[in-house]
Amino acid sequence: MKFTDLFIRRPVLALVINLLIIIAGLQAIRTLNVRQYPRSENAKVTVTTAYIGASANLVRGFITSPLERAIAAADGIEYMESTSALGLSTIGVRLRLNYDSTKALAEISSKVDQVRRDLPPEAEVPVINIESADSQFASAYLSFSSDILQQNEITDYLVRVVQPRLSALQGVQRADILGARTFAMRIWLKPDRMAALNISPAQVRQALAANNFLAALGRSKGEFIQVDLTADTNLSTAGEFRNLVVRERNGTVVRLGDVADVVLGAEDYDAEVHFSGKTATFMGIWPLPNANSLDVIKRVRTEMESIQHGLPRGLEARVAYDATNYISNAISEVLKTLGDTLLIVMVVIFFFIGSFRSVLVPVVAIPLSLIGGVFLMQLFGFTVNLLTLLAIVLSVGLVVDDAIVVLENIERHMRGGKSPMEAALVGA
Repeated sequence: MKFTDLFIRRPVLALVINLLIIIAGLQAIRTLNVRQYPRSENAKVTVTTAYIGASANLVRGFITSPLERAIAAADGIEYMESTSALGLSTIGVRLRLNYDSTKALAEISSKVDQVRRDLPPEAEVPVINIESADSQFASAYLSFSSDILQQNEITDYLVRVVQPRLSALQGVQRADILGARTFAMRIWLKPDRMAALNISPAQVRQALAANNFLAALGRSKGEFIQVDLTADTNLSTAGEFRNLVVRERNGTVVRLGDVADVVLGAEDYDAEVHFSGKTATFMGIWPLPNANSLDVIKRVRTEMESIQHGLPRGLEARVAYDATNYISNAISEVLKTLGDTLLIVMVVIFFFIGSFRSVLVPVVAIPLSLIGGVFLMQLFGFTVNLLTLLAIVLSVGLVVDDAIVVLENIERHMRGGKSPMEAALVGA
């Protein structure tokens, strides 16, 4: 007895199982995640160490090289890349695909701590960050530009208003600002004035550290009163920085404004983003690995419509890139292909076999097999992405071929004199 005989002899059982497949498949269609590519973890650990005033060669020899040797002993590393610049060492560690990023982060942190005492005392504590995402590119990029506001003003508004609102949306993993210009007090030293007044960069740095800091004074208690103490020890305006005393000797005072230009600018000017010929600030939206990208970006677009009503005058916001458009188009194209396939199969079967009953077989078999396949995709943890859509298109061809072969075989046995039941048992 063949496996198919059970369902041919018991049509009610076959009908019930088909209904169960349809119910399970429809439930899977509602909950299955939609993505551009299959889910995978592609993590990168970045170790950044500042050594203020040190040359690139000094940073490479005393900071980058010792850290690289220690980090190389950790497991799960695909490759490392490093950059030694003036006063800064940056080491990027790319982990193997789908390697446990939490385990790798703990091991790399341990390796860095082991060599921390071997680094120069003036070097700052290494900062370790991890970027864990299943895609190197965001699902959507938002562009913010203005002919009135400066880049650091746009960045400040995005950090305070836009970024928290988008990050709080359901399914959003993070909303990163690209091309940001964070407010910072820029002190541009004048070498000629410093040489004339015999002032070194180290003296300027010491004066800044000694006069610009945060102090926690605690509280003062009396018999009947308690007072919380605060101290205004940090500088906030360019004028306050210019009046900062760098050196006092024999009644002669050298202020920071005498040896440097102090302006309110940005932390760095290394990167710049342009969109449609204008300088802009981008914000990338990364959905959670288990979230539906289509739903997440739809929520982002809805929230952006609300945000645009409250934007400052002159600030424009646009969706520069949306990967879900490509996904939606791919799904629509697959559905169109399936519809065309079903129609062509019906026409071919009708013309070659000449039976309306035979046409019903692929009409039922193709959708049923696809719905059942969607349930199995959910069962084994797959998502709807470009690769699984390609697999669905290819599988339809197999289903159509098998349906036509079995159908022709059953039709041949019926013309040979067998009853429909016997022909179905033999032909299947």
